[in-house]
Amino acid sequence: MASLYPNPNPKPERGAFSGRAILTGSLLSLFLACAAPYGNMVIRGSYMALDFSTPGAIFLFFLLVGPLNGLMRIVRRAWSLTRSELLVVYAMMITASAIPTMGLSEYLLTITTAAQYFATPENEWASLIGAHVPPWVVPQSATAIQWFYEGKPKGVSLPWQPWVEPLCYWVLFAMSLYLVMISLMVVLRRQWIERERLLFPIVQVPLQMVHQDEEGRSTFWRNPVMWVGFALPAIVSSLNGLHAYYNTVPGVQLVSEVPILRETTSILFRLSFPMVGFSYLINLDIALSLWLFNLLAKITHGSMGILGVASSEKLGIYGAASKPILAHYGQGAFLVLVAFGLWLARDHLHDVWRKAVHGDERVDDSGEIMSYRAALICLAGGCASMAAWLIAAGIPPWAALTLLALALAVFVGLTRVVVESGVAAVTSPLIAASTLVSAVGSSALGPAGMVGLAYTHVWSADIRTFVMASCMHSLKLSEGMGRNVRPLLWTLLLAILISLISSIGTILYLAYEYGGINLNGWFFGGGARAPFDYVATKLATPTEPHVGGWIHTILGGALMAGLMTARHHLLWWPLHPIGFPVSMIWLMDQLWFSIFLAWLCKSLIVKYGGPSLFLRARPFFLGLIIGQFASAGAWLVIDGLTGMTDNVVFWI
Repeated sequence: MASLYPNPNPKPERGAFSGRAILTGSLLSLFLACAAPYGNMVIRGSYMALDFSTPGAIFLFFLLVGPLNGLMRIVRRAWSLTRSELLVVYAMMITASAIPTMGLSEYLLTITTAAQYFATPENEWASLIGAHVPPWVVPQSATAIQWFYEGKPKGVSLPWQPWVEPLCYWVLFAMSLYLVMISLMVVLRRQWIERERLLFPIVQVPLQMVHQDEEGRSTFWRNPVMWVGFALPAIVSSLNGLHAYYNTVPGVQLVSEVPILRETTSILFRLSFPMVGFSYLINLDIALSLWLFNLLAKITHGSMGILGVASSEKLGIYGAASKPILAHYGQGAFLVLVAFGLWLARDHLHDVWRKAVHGDERVDDSGEIMSYRAALICLAGGCASMAAWLIAAGIPPWAALTLLALALAVFVGLTRVVVESGVAAVTSPLIAASTLVSAVGSSALGPAGMVGLAYTHVWSADIRTFVMASCMHSLKLSEGMGRNVRPLLWTLLLAILISLISSIGTILYLAYEYGGINLNGWFFGGGARAPFDYVATKLATPTEPHVGGWIHTILGGALMAGLMTARHHLLWWPLHPIGFPVSMIWLMDQLWFSIFLAWLCKSLIVKYGGPSLFLRARPFFLGLIIGQFASAGAWLVIDGLTGMTDNVVFWI
């Protein structure tokens, strides 16, 4: 039977990490890091670097692999990038995409200034929060902060100096975090890719774009089925884009809402072309569990509303925090998912330990981007650096270590969900900070600890994208980069450094030129205020450990353990447990219908057409992904040239 996914090149191409590949990847990473903030702050169009799907990277890769590299091949074949070089470029772009907006930079600059700018006599932030803010964490110039939100006077130079010290400390923390993320993925790569053989649906798009047949020809771009899929979102997006310019052009509505259970809740029907495409690539049992568990969570939430079952606990705004009981169930399930995954990997982790500590020659780590010994050293050193940073920021040592453990568990769990289920937009049911405060109470942390905890929202709260997931996708792509993949580590670090520096510089420039409050209402408004609204509430009314939260977390973990046991011991069991931990988050409310459509289409195709029809139809669903992201990128370019703003043709 034909393989369902692209076969790796039996003879890896040489020169994957050539100078031209790294230069191309660096330039495109620089472009993404600058263009993504500009797109969502000035043009305010479609977000292209917000989720794990990395739309901006796919859009640029579409242009690079298709017209640009094709033209180079016609002009002079030696000038064109090879398949392995293209994969290196793409790995750099998806890594760079994880930083400029929600991944770090836009939250970093706004959260570190929000407590000072938004403090008023009414909210009492000056007394509740201001006295406990570490001076080295935030800029110490009231004028620089005011201009950051309101714009600097004309003729005045940008006040860079107040930002230098805090940004140096934050970059130190960020680089420690990214080294830890990369090290963890190096440790888990063989378990996930070679032993468990997870699907990695999201990287099937670039792999198909550069796939070649036995004669070295690319059949993907000549497939009319792909272009039919490409045309569908392109036409819909073009109609919606033109509607912003000309009211006579009809817009296409892709979302509707139906209230249920006495209007205690509602079901959203949103059509996301990329999510339909990604979900077609996953196993049917995973797709079934994703949409079915979400509907069950909706029914449960509505039934609780009818019966008056509710919790008054304040957990913030992220994940499923608006539904505290379900949020704790989901978080318990999420932690069990991570723990069970590590238990399954225990033999591999033992091999990693023997190689790193004892140098066991029977364990081969030559196929990794760093040795296991280097990975464990970076992991330990990075965690120690982050723990010291958090303690210096006012968080008690025991709380800093617990927070780090929870945050890393969330990162690993979300990465597992993304690479196995292909859900390109997902968050955890609860963030690490809310989990910790619920478990031990705000009284145990004290005012300084709670304020220090607020600044962890920069990197561990609204995590719809992060470097760990991009790194694991890059490690999957490294199978096509040749035998020696050690240079990939340095190319990823280069992409991270480029993205950090250029995105921070771009955001500072735009904020001082236009005034941040005139740019993006979420990053310079609600998103910046959210950590301090949460902390101020806890400081004004200190809390003790929430017993109900503990109970619901344990029950959620027990239910997840039962689902996993059924999955591994009952051959007839139809549901994959991975859908349960993320079933109650708001993003799944938006995506369930698209996943359902893909599940239904794939079920019918496999039942009546078999594997051969599945393979023939796959380019259509890949075209849905590429067509949506290409049209979104094209409209951003058009809007940037014409001066049009708020023309969003793609959201999720």
